[in-house]
Amino acid sequence: MRYLRAVVAKSGAVLLGSTMLCTSGAAFAQQSNTKNDDDIVVTASKREQNLQDVPLAITAIGTEKLNELQVKEFQDVVKFLPSVTIQSLGPGFSQVYFRGVASGENANHSASLPTVGTYLDEMPITTIQGALDIHAYDLARVEALAGPQGTLYGASSMAGTIKLVTNPPDTSGTYGSVGLELNSVAHGDIGGVAEGFINAKLSDRAALRLVGWYRHDGGYIDNIHGSRVYPSLEAEQGTAAATQDNAALVEKNYNDVDTYGARLALGIELDDDWTLRPTVMGQVQNANGNFAQERSSAVTGDLQTVQYNRELSKDRWLQAALTIEGKLGNWDLTVTGGHLRRKTVVDSDYSDYAYFYDALYGYGAYFYDNNGDLVSPNQYIQGIDRYKKSFFEARIASPADARIRFIGGVFWQRQSHNIEQNYIVDNIADAITVPGTDSDIWLTKQFRVDRDYAAFGEISFDITDKLTLTGGGRIYKFDNSLVGFFGYSDGYSGSTGVAGCFAGPVVAGSPCTNLDKRTKDTGFIHKLNLTYKITDDVLVYGTWSRGFRPGGINRRGTLPPYGPDTLDNYEFGWKSSFGPLRFNGAVYQEDWDDIQLSFLGANGLTEIRSAGIARIRGFEFDLGYRSGGLSLNVGGSYNDATIRRDFCAIANDQFDCTIDPPGQTNALLAPAGTRLPVTAKFKGNAVARYDFPVAGLDGHVQFAVNHIGKRRSDLRTFENAIVGDFKAYTTADVSIGVKADDWSAELFATNLFDSRGIVNSAVQCGESICGDPDGISSTGGVFYDNVIRPRLIGLKVSKDF
Repeated sequence: MRYLRAVVAKSGAVLLGSTMLCTSGAAFAQQSNTKNDDDIVVTASKREQNLQDVPLAITAIGTEKLNELQVKEFQDVVKFLPSVTIQSLGPGFSQVYFRGVASGENANHSASLPTVGTYLDEMPITTIQGALDIHAYDLARVEALAGPQGTLYGASSMAGTIKLVTNPPDTSGTYGSVGLELNSVAHGDIGGVAEGFINAKLSDRAALRLVGWYRHDGGYIDNIHGSRVYPSLEAEQGTAAATQDNAALVEKNYNDVDTYGARLALGIELDDDWTLRPTVMGQVQNANGNFAQERSSAVTGDLQTVQYNRELSKDRWLQAALTIEGKLGNWDLTVTGGHLRRKTVVDSDYSDYAYFYDALYGYGAYFYDNNGDLVSPNQYIQGIDRYKKSFFEARIASPADARIRFIGGVFWQRQSHNIEQNYIVDNIADAITVPGTDSDIWLTKQFRVDRDYAAFGEISFDITDKLTLTGGGRIYKFDNSLVGFFGYSDGYSGSTGVAGCFAGPVVAGSPCTNLDKRTKDTGFIHKLNLTYKITDDVLVYGTWSRGFRPGGINRRGTLPPYGPDTLDNYEFGWKSSFGPLRFNGAVYQEDWDDIQLSFLGANGLTEIRSAGIARIRGFEFDLGYRSGGLSLNVGGSYNDATIRRDFCAIANDQFDCTIDPPGQTNALLAPAGTRLPVTAKFKGNAVARYDFPVAGLDGHVQFAVNHIGKRRSDLRTFENAIVGDFKAYTTADVSIGVKADDWSAELFATNLFDSRGIVNSAVQCGESICGDPDGISSTGGVFYDNVIRPRLIGLKVSKDF
């Protein structure tokens, strides 16, 4: 039945971190007085190394540069990462992609895991809904690793990995900082930020770090007045009774957000060799309204929508972790583990679904009360999703200065998702209400568990002083299950829902069980790398690596589980520095096999097929120059990403869409050669900054420009024609400020020219229904375009102590 817009529209991940234009090796040290911006230490290979010595396409950026580029949330930073693309439908619910590895999947609760893994320090925080939306403050650095990282980082790092590294407790002294910001969004409200930290030295071997933040983002989408008439109800009760009106919900700037949280970290040096680092971190994010504008029509205009039911989301999470580091002889041992709990509460309008299905098929005639009288078919969703994630990893590493170096370990992870989605039609009869609910026409109440086990290792051998060969592998096992209930009451449907149950309730809150499946597999992935250091400042490398994503369960019980997909990466890259000039880049081909292609099947249920093959050919580059107070950076990426096999509605061994299964009609959804959606062929940016003395202070002015090209909205030909391509757009940011030894002030503007770049578009049901290709509605289909934030002008000050 359902396209779970309430979940898709809130699905996501956060990155919070890297920037400056380059995906192949740009780096910005945390302190502004660092002489060489490339002298930043990263842990991409789970060892500490200088960024320019890592034969990997990686970006890294520290605390100060995050602040200078006005990074508060994921969308703020992705524009500076040419190899990264975002599909964002609201705060805390975004999906990210590296190098065009995206099939346009609707990432609802029972669909595929993300292709990009996200780590908070040592802990993976990737879930089915994406990563945590952490406010970007007091991060030591963020590392963005492009390409398959499965050898060291596992299942959900098929296309890349994002590492968020927090500033650890520091035993050197007691100090802190506070910061305030006041801002205003164009066409919207006032917002602001208050944040601060204190680092307390407890002894020569112990320190405590406490960090806190509060952010209010002003709204900029207006919910304007509108009305619609349900045809079935009108035929029985007249126009007045059948008219739905949203006057009670009309509000300007109704999509405001409040985010607050804290982190407490303790660092204890037991002796010269052993340290303990326990941390606890949590955040609450409350968002009102909807973060999409309705595509302009006779009713709506720029930054406007017409919603008939309350919309909001509440995202709360708490994470605790412990890392132990020590020595076993001259080998390093790291043992780490953690636990995460997250709860999201979502209310969403679903009246478009009700209206279009009534207008097309007369579905409104099936919604009646206990007296047999028709009721309004208006629908809305109330969802509660609860996540738990636990992990453990132990690894050892040989001395970093040895000619032969080894790193390896074991990994375990279990993540569960308790899913509850109530599709409500008020006042319907008991006979058509899902048992155990107040007025649900449809209920999804399921319990999903994803389990991962692995052993991994890498060996590096210095063939000569300049030539190094690295080989790695990961033996993995996944074991994933989905059990519970989805569907109607047996009084409403004779096949879907209660009528299809084969057992009593297994998941608490469900009337019975009509889905109970499990899939598991074991495999091996590899990595080979050859690095040649031409000089101390120039290296070239070649890599052949593989990443994977676990298979899972189709919630439509008649479909089999879908298998894992893999990504093979063939890459040649270089890193070079010539005095004030830095030039890094990579050329690559990625072959994506058995793609977990997802789409809306019958009744609007997501279906996933392991039926696709794609090839991505591209390059990325970073060019940087620094001399005196002037720094210039230009970066970009090109990705030619296409499927290489026809995509059929029903997969078969011959991959021939002309072969019809018994009793069914197959269809060609997208021919070979179709571009993958979401990612532009070209994405690039440039940043110029000039630091200069002014009245005994350090002044600066900075200007940044970002461009993203045209993108397909959907892999499928018919649906893409309905929704349309996403147009190219360009944004510009500017800032000017001064800084003393212990305080700073800055005036800034982001999206200076108020661009309306679109990052995603959605409908509340299938595109062929709610997209209204047949002209059922006088206003046409109802598309929700998620736009980037309008122009934001702000002033921020900070004080160190």
